[in-house]
Amino acid sequence: MSLWEIFLLAVALGTDSFSLCVGLGMGKIKRKEIIALSLTVLVYHIVMPILGWFAGDLTGRFLGKVATYIGGAILIYLGYKMIRHGISQEEELPHITYNLGGLLLIGLSVSMDALSVGFTLGTVKVNLWFVALITGIVAGVMTLSGLLLGRRVSKVLGDRAQIVGGLILLLIAGKLIFRG
Repeated sequence: MSLWEIFLLAVALGTDSFSLCVGLGMGKIKRKEIIALSLTVLVYHIVMPILGWFAGDLTGRFLGKVATYIGGAILIYLGYKMIRHGISQEEELPHITYNLGGLLLIGLSVSMDALSVGFTLGTVKVNLWFVALITGIVAGVMTLSGLLLGRRVSKVLGDRAQIVGGLILLLIAGKLIFRG
């Protein structure tokens, strides 16, 4: 695998996180949460290919489905709350990223593809550790970029950004749950 192919793989794996984080960024996420979520996704995208490489296919499939459904449910909840807050302005937005469990679940839900890639990396002559490091760095940067872009859009659109962000989260949740 060439460096270019590794980079393209890393970008492909980071797209879920980027699109999710644009939506989350529209929910008035704080700087501390941006850093925590970006680092969480970075670490997951390093660890998951390595775990996938060492784990068996059956374990990955089971874990993947469970994490996907839990992640989808969390996104539905967050999307609903963001839309409701954007419409009514009555309640405070949920801050799932303050919660370590929430951080881990969001990171896991956007990193399951990296686990699957780890299964196949075992069949290709490649430096697994190098690929995992590049994948993690790219995913972390894409996460950070998505969150910052979401914050910028939120400043431009104001409270309507929460409705848009909530809709994005609902669409991503649907993609996660009904992906196949």
